[in-house]
Amino acid sequence: MPALCRDCLRVLEDGPCPCGGRVVRHAELLELTIAHIDCDAFYASVEKRDRPELASRPVIVGGGSRGVVAAACYVARMAGVRSAMPMFKARRLCPDAEVIAPDFRKYSAVARDIRARMLRLTPLVEVLSIDEAALDLAGTAALHGAPAAVVLARFATEVEREVGVTVSVGLARNRLLAKLAAGRDKPRGFSVLGAEAAAYLAARPVRLLPGIGPAGAARLAAMGITTLGQLQRLDARTARMRLGEEGPALVARARGEDARAVRPGRAAKSISAEVTFEQDLAAREELEAALWRLCEKVARRLTESDLAAAGVTLKLRSASFATHTRAARLATPTQLPERLFDAGRRMLSPAVDGTAYRLIGIGGEPLVAAAEADPPDLADPSLPRRLAAQRAVDALRGKYGEQAIVRGRGLPRGRAR
Repeated sequence: MPALCRDCLRVLEDGPCPCGGRVVRHAELLELTIAHIDCDAFYASVEKRDRPELASRPVIVGGGSRGVVAAACYVARMAGVRSAMPMFKARRLCPDAEVIAPDFRKYSAVARDIRARMLRLTPLVEVLSIDEAALDLAGTAALHGAPAAVVLARFATEVEREVGVTVSVGLARNRLLAKLAAGRDKPRGFSVLGAEAAAYLAARPVRLLPGIGPAGAARLAAMGITTLGQLQRLDARTARMRLGEEGPALVARARGEDARAVRPGRAAKSISAEVTFEQDLAAREELEAALWRLCEKVARRLTESDLAAAGVTLKLRSASFATHTRAARLATPTQLPERLFDAGRRMLSPAVDGTAYRLIGIGGEPLVAAAEADPPDLADPSLPRRLAAQRAVDALRGKYGEQAIVRGRGLPRGRAR
């Protein structure tokens, strides 16, 4: 059976590697070309890279007593901490953890570096989130002088050595199986799923399949379906009758079937930011100050992504955890925070009725190319000046940090002058 030493990159036929390194074996190892790369506990890994004294300590990236965990290192996960968990619960589970406020600009810079390295392997890279991507390396063996498995193992080693974070790799015949493989042996994993995939999946719970959450699993359990093997045995007619129109597709995925191609340059659907308050807020000026700061974040992310917002979505969550969203289209797409803010403030105004809110968020959606942003407007002669001012603010913040320039409307109440 073909084997590969992930440490010295030697292709083996049998036995351990002479270097004593990590060896992966699979009958299709040197044939498969679809990969899924997932950074390990990404935000926490970046923080540990920058603070080596935290290497063996539990690290939680998040903040505030009422926020949620953005990332937890594997030491913290051993204590039960998970992403999206309320911070108060995470602190209770792991009281000795080092809690670090997230620095998304830093994480984005690291992600761009890793993404550029992926694109050296193949032009067929589909970015799925800041810390994971799907790759198609078919036809690249001649270019690299090695099969995809060797190229991916080399990539993982270089990222760990040169970038300072680790990744896990899944290699398979399609995107679904590659994603599942990448999650099998984290962190620093390298796993392969080939012809044995259906048998491997059969004994696994339905929650393993991407897209089946707690509610979906509960509905399936009510039908007596708790494993993927039970789904696999349904024919198309029965699947449609019991599970609806999407039933046959769900059964196909349970069997490990996936016809999706890797689509490079998939456009983001939205760019957003939100904040959970330390204390519930009801006052208009406090909500608007928070909204402004979020609009600045979204505007910066739009600019960095070469995108513009053609519409705005406002999200509010009350103290009773009721979530409300409102959306509005813009007359023209924008990258300017004040235009996002004006639209968001109009939607916020009727909601300021004494209700206390624990969270506010703002997003740009739908998105268009940056070239369509803020076209000249005879009714707004100050637009060119405001655009130039915003570019200057962005440049200064990029050089000296977010606090280099703070506009008055974004200051907490009592600090504005």
